[in-house]
Amino acid sequence: MESKRIKWGIVGLGNIAAKFASDLLLVENAQLNAVASRDIEKANEFAEKYNALKAYDSYDSLFEDPEVEIVYIATPHNSHVELSIKALEKGKHVLCEKPMALSYKDAQRIIEASKKYNKFFMEAFWTRFIPSVQDVLEKINSGVIGDVNYINADFAFHGSETENKRLFDKELGGGALFDIGVYPLFLSYIILGKPKEILAKAIKHKNDIDLQTSMILQYESGQSVLHASIVSESEMKAVVSGTKGRIELNAPWYVADGYTLFKNEEKEAVVTLPTLGIGYSHEIIECQNCILNNQIESKLWSHQNCLDLSRIVEEIKMQIGLNFF
Repeated sequence: MESKRIKWGIVGLGNIAAKFASDLLLVENAQLNAVASRDIEKANEFAEKYNALKAYDSYDSLFEDPEVEIVYIATPHNSHVELSIKALEKGKHVLCEKPMALSYKDAQRIIEASKKYNKFFMEAFWTRFIPSVQDVLEKINSGVIGDVNYINADFAFHGSETENKRLFDKELGGGALFDIGVYPLFLSYIILGKPKEILAKAIKHKNDIDLQTSMILQYESGQSVLHASIVSESEMKAVVSGTKGRIELNAPWYVADGYTLFKNEEKEAVVTLPTLGIGYSHEIIECQNCILNNQIESKLWSHQNCLDLSRIVEEIKMQIGLNFF
């Protein structure tokens, strides 16, 4: 017997939505039912390209579609809270692009709505589900590199104010921290948990968003040195060091196709674990499995995980004097 098809809707049809939709086509029992953009022409083009059955010129219309079961929200950061809550109210499950909210308080509101309406919600931290990260976590948890005492990770690229307007737009929640800084913070959190202390410094744009932010997370017996920038490039490797060895995730580490394990400064293993498609497919599969099992959260990236990370980001936001509102 063929297993149940999960019917998806996508709101906000920019670059990330296009990547997501291309991966959705690779996932068994996933169907793109509807897409929505304020520009109907754009919605129709997107629908045709990615085999969506319907195109809408408003997000509300998609939320009202009785056939859509789960909505992927890929709009700019500043609209995530309102749209996630609205979709949950309308009885839809939600996968919301990161960051789910620009404040801890708003992140709490979304989680409360998920519980109130008994609908699945997950922040779209696709990196959590890619095979190499899953395998690295397993290795770390089984003690292969001993006790982790140092993590070094960054996410940096040279953005342009003309080509990447959204990144530099304060009203849309732009800047390095919320757009890409959440990735290295996420890596530190899934390996070492909540830090005891955080130190953060930023270089700001004239409109007050952060162009680059450096962060040190202090733990009982370890530290994470992390960096995010939208004005400079980096190698984008991630190194996790322990008392018995270290693991280097291939660049770009947030979608690594493998890693290298070192013991006594010598390569012990080179592991290759490619993603299915671009890599979004793994979080899509996780969402579908949770929905089919009547879960309102993922065990791998739970409501509490979302809130913990949001609180860490909030502390850094305060330290660097970032204020969107």
